[in-house]
Amino acid sequence: MANPKLKSVTKMPQGANVIARRKPAAAVRTVYSLAEREEIFRRFSVQRPEPRGELEHTNAFTLVVAVALSAQATDVGVNKATRALFRIADTPEKMLDLGEERLRDYIRTIGLYRNKAKNVIALSQMLVEQFGGKVPETREELVRLPGVGRKTANVVLSMAFGQATMAVDTHIFRIANRIRLAPGKTPDEVEARLMKVIPKHYLYHAHHWLILHGRYTCKARRPECERCIIADLCKSPEKSSDIPAALVTLPPQVIGEAVE
Repeated sequence: MANPKLKSVTKMPQGANVIARRKPAAAVRTVYSLAEREEIFRRFSVQRPEPRGELEHTNAFTLVVAVALSAQATDVGVNKATRALFRIADTPEKMLDLGEERLRDYIRTIGLYRNKAKNVIALSQMLVEQFGGKVPETREELVRLPGVGRKTANVVLSMAFGQATMAVDTHIFRIANRIRLAPGKTPDEVEARLMKVIPKHYLYHAHHWLILHGRYTCKARRPECERCIIADLCKSPEKSSDIPAALVTLPPQVIGEAVE
């Protein structure tokens, strides 16, 4: 039997540099040009120059508690429950003195209140024992707290410590996909893409602009396109108008009286 032919192997000369081919970076998934993204967030900045979260709180600790309680609940409902609570328990130490049973009485109107009460007491204990009663300022430390996930951590980093983060709640997840600004299958995917496509100088307020736009204009059941200031730029297949609403600065937000 004839010997099979072997493919010749070309040897690289000694000292030759081997250049490894890198895969090209994945393109950022958005259907908007940079100029269009600039204009979208410019209009949001005119409409709401100083957007704010709508959960009532007095310090970083009460913010952590309020955001943790807001899972599967409305801001309005959480605010009603926490007004009296935060008057007597606005630090981890005071929350531990209050205790889980009495805490449940304050938050009974909030969904999943039993489990949330356990988490609030547990996170208060951890703050006292491991962080000297202070809320940590890094995401890695925040997510270690019971009942605190990435979204809650991002809200706290932004609102309490002034960091530019993207807290992807149901409103932001819906809008990012509906208007095709940063489509993704998971909140983490949407977060990563939004952080890339939003112009850096608008990033600090961007999550509040998107949340408020989703809550009051681009609503879940029926987007109110006739009231939308970016209707002409929007590329959602669901939109019903191409005429943008008048771009005017809205009155300052009154926290605690938001309409869900």
